[in-house]
Amino acid sequence: MIVKNIEAKIRLATWVAFGSFVTSIILSAICCSYAYRQVSDARKSIYILNNNVPLLASQTNVAMNRPAEYRADVDLFHSLFFSLTPDDKFIEYQMKKAMYLVDQSGVDQYDDLKENGYFNSVLSSSSVITLQTDSISLDMTKRYFRYYGRLKIDRRSSTVIRSLVTEGYLKDIPRSDNNPHGVLIINWKTLENKDLENVQKNTF
Repeated sequence: MIVKNIEAKIRLATWVAFGSFVTSIILSAICCSYAYRQVSDARKSIYILNNNVPLLASQTNVAMNRPAEYRADVDLFHSLFFSLTPDDKFIEYQMKKAMYLVDQSGVDQYDDLKENGYFNSVLSSSSVITLQTDSISLDMTKRYFRYYGRLKIDRRSSTVIRSLVTEGYLKDIPRSDNNPHGVLIINWKTLENKDLENVQKNTF
């Protein structure tokens, strides 16, 4: 009887030990899985400092903020490309900055405008061109955008208002000082650039 009791206790102890071992493996697997998810979520986030105080860091999800960055990049590019003054150094500076944000399609449009004497006409007529953004529609699935804006061309003799509509696609690239949003505009095209108003000025 004593022997049977001892054997029963040994079996019980064995099952308890085995159960504890299996339970510890399951708990370890759950903890590892949770830790992996936490690390993955952390990698999807960027960190910014508030008021240059390192201790007050706030976390923003990249995917949530990306549409705003896309629109900001599109807006910046169009402002650089189309907002001009009659200063050849300023035009050259604007175009150089804009070319960091667009692929060969932007270079091609710049070359076409240059060959057609567009920039020389800006200089000769002392035109000041400002661009106002109306809206930017964005399709995140296709990474497609359509830009709507108005150009105001202020010349010595007249003020012209033009409607501007362009389209293109967006490609993620590594961030840099010249491309802080890490976005490249590709296959960019101008769909519309037509006069809406032409107001003559008094020249006397």
